[in-house]
Amino acid sequence: MVEWKITDGLTDYDEAVAFMEARAAAIAAGEAEELVWLVEHPPLYTAGTSAKPADLVDADRFPVYETKRGGQYTYHGPGQRVAYVMLDVGARGRDVRAFVKQLEDWVIAALDTFNVTGVIREGRVGVWVVRNDKPLSATGAPQEDKIAAIGVRLRKWVSFHGISVNVDPDLDHFTGIVPCGITEHGVTSLVDLGLPVTMADLDVALRRGFDTVFG
Repeated sequence: MVEWKITDGLTDYDEAVAFMEARAAAIAAGEAEELVWLVEHPPLYTAGTSAKPADLVDADRFPVYETKRGGQYTYHGPGQRVAYVMLDVGARGRDVRAFVKQLEDWVIAALDTFNVTGVIREGRVGVWVVRNDKPLSATGAPQEDKIAAIGVRLRKWVSFHGISVNVDPDLDHFTGIVPCGITEHGVTSLVDLGLPVTMADLDVALRRGFDTVFG
């Protein structure tokens, strides 16, 4: 069984990391169930293991947290649903690439609930949407914006960290970093796409999509 937990309000980032590490250790020891934890954070930036200092454009704008998850710089803040996944990947096949693919498929399934087509692009981490409502790019191709980020860490084959999906964050807050090191594409959200989606709506879609993808 996978436990689901939703925390209202804004969750302190250090407290979230401490909780995840403790829960992951308990899962690895067979002392706790797997967990999906849904939270929102106050505005902050996180630096993954591949983060480049030059990609932190405005270091004084929000607190910056060094984290040992994969990836580069990301933003978390109000209006963004963060789903922390503490799952026993060892018992789920011990295939890290397949696990990341499942996380991508999970986000895509949730977005499909709102008739949003999420896509994966080689060399670009996360989930993207094609913006047919915007002018074509300089290359003549449709613009693509990022709507969800993915970054995980495994310890003793138990995952923590996870995914973040933009429901209605302040998109200007992303300008303090180069999100995931990518400069030629933008960032969007469900509300930015013209959809009146609430956090509760997304939570239902995430639960349904999780059951479909992970079983």
